[in-house]
Amino acid sequence: MSVDHGNLGFSTVMGAATIATLAVLLMAVLLFGTAVAARHRAQSVADLSALAGASAALLEGRSGCEVARELAADQEGALRVSACIQDGDDVQVTVSMTVRLGRFGIRDATASARAGPIESVE
Repeated sequence: MSVDHGNLGFSTVMGAATIATLAVLLMAVLLFGTAVAARHRAQSVADLSALAGASAALLEGRSGCEVARELAADQEGALRVSACIQDGDDVQVTVSMTVRLGRFGIRDATASARAGPIESVE
């Protein structure tokens, strides 16, 4: 009785390849999740900054962009107002957040928001 040794180790190689593939997929999902979370955080800060800026411009007569920058600077993380436009009581804010994406480098997650009073139409 002879034993065929031609297939010895095949399962080990396939198991290792499967584990490596799953590890790469897991890293891709984690990096994608990091980018999505950063984008959502930037959007939240942009919304909050625009609302605070418009409120300060309307109620206090202060510069809406100045208030938006102060609020974004007070938030935890590397958030910054990259653009701000005030048109009367309307404030449009663009917020950027630096994100580290491993081998894909360092990128910016950017979000914009606009806030201001609703004009009454008569």
